[in-house]
Amino acid sequence: MTDETKTPTRAELLESDKWDLTHLFADVSKWQEDFDWVQRTYPRITEWKGKIGESPKSLASSLEFEKELDLKIERLYHFASLQLAEDSANNEYLSRIGKLQNLLTKIGEAGAFVIPEIQAIDDARWSEFLRDPALEEWRINLHKVRRMRPHVLSEREERLLALGAVALDGYDDAFSQLTNVDMKFGALPDEKGQERPLTQSSYSSFLLKRDRSLRQRAFTQFYEEFQDHQFTLAASLSYSVKADVFRARARNYPSALEASLFKDDVPVAVYDGLIDAVHKGVPVLLRYYELRRRVLGVDELHAYDTYVPLVPEIDTVINFDTAIEKVTASLAPLGREYVEVLSAGLRGRWCDRYETKGKRSGAFSSGSYGAPPYILMNYKDDVFADIYTLAHEAGHSMHTWFAQKSQLFQDYNYPIFLAEVASTFNEELLTHFLLAETTDPKMRAYIINRQIDDLRGTLFRQTMFAEFEKIIHAVEEGGDALTLDIFKSQYRKLLETYFGGAVVLDPQLDLECLRIPHFYSAFYVYKYATGISAAVALSEQVLANKPGAVEKYLAFLKAGGSQFPLETLKTAGVDMTTAAPIDSTLRLFERRIAELEELLP
Repeated sequence: MTDETKTPTRAELLESDKWDLTHLFADVSKWQEDFDWVQRTYPRITEWKGKIGESPKSLASSLEFEKELDLKIERLYHFASLQLAEDSANNEYLSRIGKLQNLLTKIGEAGAFVIPEIQAIDDARWSEFLRDPALEEWRINLHKVRRMRPHVLSEREERLLALGAVALDGYDDAFSQLTNVDMKFGALPDEKGQERPLTQSSYSSFLLKRDRSLRQRAFTQFYEEFQDHQFTLAASLSYSVKADVFRARARNYPSALEASLFKDDVPVAVYDGLIDAVHKGVPVLLRYYELRRRVLGVDELHAYDTYVPLVPEIDTVINFDTAIEKVTASLAPLGREYVEVLSAGLRGRWCDRYETKGKRSGAFSSGSYGAPPYILMNYKDDVFADIYTLAHEAGHSMHTWFAQKSQLFQDYNYPIFLAEVASTFNEELLTHFLLAETTDPKMRAYIINRQIDDLRGTLFRQTMFAEFEKIIHAVEEGGDALTLDIFKSQYRKLLETYFGGAVVLDPQLDLECLRIPHFYSAFYVYKYATGISAAVALSEQVLANKPGAVEKYLAFLKAGGSQFPLETLKTAGVDMTTAAPIDSTLRLFERRIAELEELLP
């Protein structure tokens, strides 16, 4: 596509390779018009102050007013965030996001009375309210709001929390600026002898290199920088935990974990059950590490040996259009509508395809009501894994598309707990398709190895992260100090559990707990593990042509946020309150290891 030694600017790309944001706003002036409208209009929310509980009609009118604001705010933020993703150093884009964030703080402050007034309505009158036709379209939303009643504070207290929200989250920005801007990791000669910068993004690519000495140097050099900043990072993570505990206590939750799970109506038993079930699968993980040690031909397996593919990189050149064809073909079991809509979207500029200067790394899908679910990619024709990334983000986008089409604005937005199911489901179907497509033993081994590593990284690694989050929050809640030594020692214990004696635990690995961005959004990572478990179970039902499986899965996508996640998944055919989905995933993990053992010498 482009000269590999030079990252192109956006101006150098074809328009067909960029997303088309005119579906959101024709130009920046239109964005500004809506921003000005929101700025002028939001103070009207105070017209309902003291009147929310007067009648169902009064409550409905306040909700409709907020909905009108929220529709515009969602689209404003969608456009601004996508532009910033195009060029994260663009001052105009940064300014736009900053203006919007400041406005949202003011809106949150002005509307802080709404929820407390809803919660102040006594139970008898509330039952009458819900029977009124004026609130028919709001019953699902209001049920979710009302169950928060024990955790909603007075208007004055809610206002203070709204005002302090940005300040309380400052640790996240500090962590991001330190690790992404201030910290310098130097450079390393790659396998061709060319100097390449070692960065947060390139570190993972160095760990995929066949040259073991290069992997070891990257590992050592990378963690030297974290070693130099370990006390600052530990302080930042400590305050992140303190903020979580503060919010939980302020809102009368028994713990930060329960505060996080309550919104999705997920029992703590599901969180703990995940950890217990995955612990039982650790022996199979250790079996895989022994296979990895043997195939790599090393006496001892280190952490920097656990990512390089056991099968040397397959030389493939798959352009983006061919990737679309493969992804959509793999999703054929989901029916014509799914495939045709996705294909049209990917060819019709839903996707920003290639890396450009200043563009955000990685990939994501992002939607707003009534607009295309846009996808950011940094697609490379010679990186086989990028096909999987496309399938993954397409899963998110189609989830958004079906939810928008089927639900009202107030009910369409699905929680993260469900989001990771739709994305990983697509990856499972793609793996099945690619394995059926190839007769080459080497390619088959490569695909199976990739799936094993994906299951390992998502089910085992994310569960280990989830266990760490639970431990460190319990330390803070127990009144003990969260010091650097506590973080490192607790993380070391988990490393010993999940790696056993199969991997040599270099001292630097203790610092890994200080560099994981997800730890600044506590009790989030477990959803990756539950998500892949649900996705495996659902994909197996679809691929086995189980009667009604496709219809149930599409109904799951269409449900959006109209139900709590466990209820949505149970209707689709997966009960996450049991260990069955995790056990199913562990069985798949073990089967794939057995297949790989036969394919590799």
